[in-house]
Amino acid sequence: MNTSPAIRLSGLRKTFGSLTAVDGVDLTVRAGEVIALLGPNGAGKSTTIDLALGLARPTSGTAELFGGDPRHAIREGRVGAMLQGGALLPTLTVAESVALVASAHKHPLSVAEALERARCTEIAKQRVAKLSGGQMQRARFAVAVVSNPDLLFLDEPTAAMDVEARRTFWLSMREFTDQGRTVVFATHYLDESDAYADRIVMLARGRVVADGTPAEVKAVVSGRRIAATAGFAWTPEVAAELGTLPGVRTVEQRNGRLTIVSDDSDATLRALLAAHDDLHDIEVTAHTMDDAFLALTESRDEEPRDAAPSQPTQSHTEGALR
Repeated sequence: MNTSPAIRLSGLRKTFGSLTAVDGVDLTVRAGEVIALLGPNGAGKSTTIDLALGLARPTSGTAELFGGDPRHAIREGRVGAMLQGGALLPTLTVAESVALVASAHKHPLSVAEALERARCTEIAKQRVAKLSGGQMQRARFAVAVVSNPDLLFLDEPTAAMDVEARRTFWLSMREFTDQGRTVVFATHYLDESDAYADRIVMLARGRVVADGTPAEVKAVVSGRRIAATAGFAWTPEVAAELGTLPGVRTVEQRNGRLTIVSDDSDATLRALLAAHDDLHDIEVTAHTMDDAFLALTESRDEEPRDAAPSQPTQSHTEGALR
């Protein structure tokens, strides 16, 4: 029995002239994991996927799928991919497109099952040229899963989908992953990574800057956010007073809504209510994936290109969280 990880990237580096797109990525993905690949535009997400699939040759380092050459795993039908650059023949119907790809594999799903998994049954007879953006994404997903892969790469899979279509897509994806398949998906929708990934790998400038569960990644931004509707006038003196409360890191007021970021929300809230008992609609929340994303990626944007990654820093600028 092959116990090799589904993906192993070692010292992976890719340059295009003077541009370094991927800069020493080390990543091991075990079978059955659902990995979200996050990062700002230009972080190296799509290039990393291309390297892992053997679609691009690394400048240095190695990429393995199931312990061997990615191209071998693809030929065996163990890998499916839904890439941004993937195109379907415009004159074929959705069903014909899926059947064409199925014919190239040894043990594919039936065309009907692939269409059902991708929620494409109702558009099976539509020609690709007539599909909307969201329908096209669903058709591409059907093409990606028809080989019955053990590992699936998805690059921005829900782009162009509306809210309901995104929800439907992830319901179908859960059916796929519940069978123990491995999925790596790159997305700009941070809520998707928080809700559906077992593990988040965050890239910035071609490097891995975070790797952990959603909770672990969000924990890099310490403290909590207290929001309340203020019944008092906002003045510089009030702002200065609130800034001295226990645990307070930043204070902001907008349209009558007070927001405080605190390292000790319990102590801050007790002191805040003791001083201002006219507050109402109080909310205390943990930081979001958006906050972690900004903390981890923006802190790298100011680093020299050859500098080693550092720990994210916290700015005390009023109203800003870095």
